[in-house]
Amino acid sequence: MILARGPKMLGSLVTVVVELEGSYILFVLKSLRRCIHPLVNRKLLIAQMEFVGNRSLVITSLAGAMVGGIFGFQLGDIFAIFGTTSLIGASTGFALARELAPLIGSFLVTARAGSAMAAEIASMKVNEQIDAMRVMAVDPYSYLMAPRILASVLMMPLISSAMVFSGVIAAFLVGTLFFQVDLADFFAKIEWIVDLEDIMMGMQKAALFGFVFSTIGCFQGYFAKGGAKGVGQSTTRAVVASYVAILILDFFITYIQFKFFE
Repeated sequence: MILARGPKMLGSLVTVVVELEGSYILFVLKSLRRCIHPLVNRKLLIAQMEFVGNRSLVITSLAGAMVGGIFGFQLGDIFAIFGTTSLIGASTGFALARELAPLIGSFLVTARAGSAMAAEIASMKVNEQIDAMRVMAVDPYSYLMAPRILASVLMMPLISSAMVFSGVIAAFLVGTLFFQVDLADFFAKIEWIVDLEDIMMGMQKAALFGFVFSTIGCFQGYFAKGGAKGVGQSTTRAVVASYVAILILDFFITYIQFKFFE
């Protein structure tokens, strides 16, 4: 009997996953359509850009500086063995630009802004405010989803760039204060190793990660149910699903970049 129940449970699980993925894809397509036509309200877009970008800048820049400083100490000890401490800035800048800034930045903004998107929209859903918007002929996709998705896609590359900048400055301070790295040599190595292409690839990652956490946050909030408990559950699911999706997407983007764009 247990063996007979196994295939049935597996089939039910597959059905739930397929239905969830289908609902998410349809939700994303409808939201993307509202990003293009009609045009997103400028005031709503600017408000969300300020919420996603400006209010996340301090914490992400601080994180970039801490990562850069840690890299400076750890790589400095290793490079000192070979007499190449001038590579501290270049290696830190390359790692931040290609991988760490978009990944860590997206995690931080997901925890701050992505969870807020899910909680706010879920609260409106369970309180029937979204239904009231439809009664007043206001499209919730145009009013709620599109500004948040566009703002996340536009602001995440800028946040990633700010993290790279703060991280390189922190590595510079560590290199000059603790490893006596020459100023000109430090930045010459950065110019030699870190290309504009590396920064652009990191910004592309950041934009895609912004799209992922914003769509997942809005999706979980829009389909929330069950009162206050449902709001908390949708917020938790949004953050966890965003982290998993970002990590999986990061692997495949990195593979494609190194395979076809090197």
